[in-house]
Amino acid sequence: MSTRQNDTNSVTQTNADDVTAALTDVLGPECVLCGEDIGERYFTNYGEAAGVRPLAVLRPRSVDEVSRALVICSAFAQPVVPQGGMTGLAGGAAPAAGEVVLSLERLSGVEEIDRHAATVTAWAGTTLQTIQEAVVDAGFTLGLDLGARGSCQIGGNVATNAGGNRVVRYGTTREQVLGLEVVLADGTVLSSLNKMLKNNAGYDLRQLFVGSEGTLGVVTRVVLRMHPRLAAPSTALCMTKDFQATLDLLHATRAALPDLLSFEAMWPAFYTFVAAHTPDVRAPQLVDGSFPVLLECAGSDAEETAVRFNATLERWLESELVVDAVVAQNAAEAQTFWTIREGLAIDSLPDLINFDVGVPHGGMEAFVVACERALKARWPDAHVFFFGHLGDSNLHLCVSAPYAQGESAHDVEAVVYEQVSDAGGCISAEHGIGVHKRAWLHCSRSREEIEAMHRLKRAFDPLDILNPGKVI
Repeated sequence: MSTRQNDTNSVTQTNADDVTAALTDVLGPECVLCGEDIGERYFTNYGEAAGVRPLAVLRPRSVDEVSRALVICSAFAQPVVPQGGMTGLAGGAAPAAGEVVLSLERLSGVEEIDRHAATVTAWAGTTLQTIQEAVVDAGFTLGLDLGARGSCQIGGNVATNAGGNRVVRYGTTREQVLGLEVVLADGTVLSSLNKMLKNNAGYDLRQLFVGSEGTLGVVTRVVLRMHPRLAAPSTALCMTKDFQATLDLLHATRAALPDLLSFEAMWPAFYTFVAAHTPDVRAPQLVDGSFPVLLECAGSDAEETAVRFNATLERWLESELVVDAVVAQNAAEAQTFWTIREGLAIDSLPDLINFDVGVPHGGMEAFVVACERALKARWPDAHVFFFGHLGDSNLHLCVSAPYAQGESAHDVEAVVYEQVSDAGGCISAEHGIGVHKRAWLHCSRSREEIEAMHRLKRAFDPLDILNPGKVI
């Protein structure tokens, strides 16, 4: 287990002034924020109220400064919270009182694009959108894409093994990372900026840090794969008669459309609510309670993709695999479909809890029915919505429950994660564990697996100073 209780941090064990003075002496006052100079964005989780102001915020300008900062923090046994764009939904980057935030925001920019190796090397504080645009300008496509692209940082994407809209085509962030530079808790710099697809020389250390949420080391640079450039996509909102037909459509899509980029499902209750509560969006009507699916395909030739896409849809309509379909005629119409799928209208519901779970396709329908039944049995007036990246078994479940006195989000989580466990699923498909899901890790990992995680933590961070209290 953790060697430090998160609520009793080193501010009671060491002199806070000594820590900040040492950090300021090494990094310079322009790199160390203290007190009221620390803005709320450094201690506020996405979509939540402001948390606790940290002891200090470090904003290093180089890998060497990251290393020197961690040497000092290690000497003082000072807890450090690595921070990216603060767009995570699991509380993995929020500090506790007395902790030091290590922001990567100044380590920003695309360092290199290697067209021959088809790789891009970027600093950890670079926003995903900045990297995407640089890759497109170079004539390629980045395999990673998600809604927070304009504010999330690639270091955070790596630390959480982010998923997103293109996993069905390219895989998660883990599949995109070829090389990493990481600074360990004691300041040691591990620089393995590999560009090769084949590199079998010993342990693959990079994969230990992908998805570790800053608990094993601080990512400072990343080498990502680039893929052939995509032309304008073909996008359609399809309707199937029920969930089983949607699974049949997924199977047929994989076989008939090699350019498949996204396969997004929306349960009827979600679609109906969002369509009714999203201003300036005209959503196609459901047909007799049908099941909406957003399909997107993209290849190197837009016209060729569109011909195949439209012909395939026609065959599916004739065979009644699809009962209705609306093909986007331009980028604006495609964006309308994506606006519905993003479902921002539900964010206004009170006490909303966003779940990010993975469930095997074969048990997904039973899970949805059982989970909704269990939630409604306890909170009859609750709003319960399902949608997500069906192509890669990732469901997003949103619950707005009218709590009774003494109840909290923890009670909703207990219901949901019990159903996830019974379905053989995972409690986090793409958002990480952070602090919000730590108590439920046993629902997806065995006792032996969790103990192995603790062994890794002790090996890389024996003083437990890197993001303590997160993940495990």
